[in-house]
Amino acid sequence: MGGDPTAAGGYHAITQNSYYRVATNLDLNHTIALRACYFLYMCAQQQHYRSRRVSNSPLVRCLSVLAAILITIVYKQALGEETTMKITSSAFAHNSAIPAKYTCDGRDVSPELIWSDVPANARSLVLIVDDPDAPDPAAPKMTWVHWVLYNLPPTATGLKEGVKPSELPAGTREGLNDWKRTGYGGPCPPAGRHRYFHKLYALDTNLPDLGKATKSNVEQAMKKHVLAEAMLIGTYQH
Repeated sequence: MGGDPTAAGGYHAITQNSYYRVATNLDLNHTIALRACYFLYMCAQQQHYRSRRVSNSPLVRCLSVLAAILITIVYKQALGEETTMKITSSAFAHNSAIPAKYTCDGRDVSPELIWSDVPANARSLVLIVDDPDAPDPAAPKMTWVHWVLYNLPPTATGLKEGVKPSELPAGTREGLNDWKRTGYGGPCPPAGRHRYFHKLYALDTNLPDLGKATKSNVEQAMKKHVLAEAMLIGTYQH
C-alpha cells in the first residue's frame, strides 16, 4: 500500500499521488472518510499559501494539522493498526491450563474459539494450532501441529466447541495435522507441561486450493499476505 502519511517530512509530505495510492486500496467507508479529510487538508493548504497574512493564521495552520491527523487515523484504522486482532476461548484463559476434555485424556474435541477486530480489508483467515515443546519441554526437538484451517471467511467470528468439518464456515479449507489427517487433534504430551499456540492470521487474499496442505505449505502460501495476527496459548500436562 502507499506510504504512511506520518512518514518523514511531516504532513506537508502528503501528496495527491500518495493519497490516491492509499485510497484505492481501502474499503468504501474508509475511502469516503479519507477523501473528506484530504479535501479539508487541501483547502487549508490553499488558504495557507494564498497570502502572507493568511499563512500566519493559527486557524489555518490548525486546520491543516487536524486534517493530516485525521488522514493518519483513517489510514491506520483501515490497515487494522489502531485495533489489535484478538483470539480467546471460553474454555481457558491465555497462558492457563486447557481442560482435559479437549485433550487425548478426554473427549479430544476442539475448544470454542472466539476472535474479534479482524482488519476491514482482510480477505481470509488462517488458523494454526501447534505445540513447540515436543516431545519434551525440557529438551524440545520439534513443533507438533494439531490443527490447520485456511480460507476462513473474514466475517467469521469464531468456531464452536467440537466443530465438525461440515460445520466450518463456508469456504474454509482444512490442512493436515502431524497425525497426517485433517481436523483437530488435542494435546497429548508424552512428558512435561506443553504449550499450545492457537494462532490466527488475517490475510489480504484468499489462498488457492493447496490440496493436502501441511502447516508449512500454508505458511509458505501466505507469505507477504499477512495483515494481522493474534495468539492464544494454553498449557497441558498429563
